[in-house]
Amino acid sequence: MKNLFILVLVALAIYSCQEHQQKYFAESDETKSLEAGIAAYESGDWQTWRSHFADTAKIYVNSKEPITLDARAEELKAMTGAFSSYGFDKEKDHMEMVIDKNDETWVYYWATHNGSMANGTKLSIPVHLAVQFKDGKITEEHIYFDGTEMNAALSAMQAEATEETEVTEEQ
Repeated sequence: MKNLFILVLVALAIYSCQEHQQKYFAESDETKSLEAGIAAYESGDWQTWRSHFADTAKIYVNSKEPITLDARAEELKAMTGAFSSYGFDKEKDHMEMVIDKNDETWVYYWATHNGSMANGTKLSIPVHLAVQFKDGKITEEHIYFDGTEMNAALSAMQAEATEETEVTEEQ
């Protein structure tokens, strides 16, 4: 019995001395890449923004169905074109990298996206990104936000533009 007890203690000592792989990171090459991609988005530098993605990246925007990188770039250009200024609140954002149980590398980002639309409407929308990296490139991105407020503001801007066009045509 004494030998069994000593054997268990030795096994526990060996196990506790083994290095365990770190799974959570506040900073990494991947978090820096995502930060650089966000900065490129905020400055409208679409070529730099695209450079952080693999050509075959799948992007999910509030959906189970992916869109291509080209389609997402066009959506972002159209959306940001309606804003006079936009960007994420860096004071209260949170980013972390996780290596999950399948050894996949994911970066999670939570922040508030603020913007002023061309017509003066101000928006503040919480956003969550879940971004998968392989070989230093984004291969999958999941974007979650409630677009109700933004869609209503865009519809109002479109209605204003239509009304102005009709008034101009009548004159």
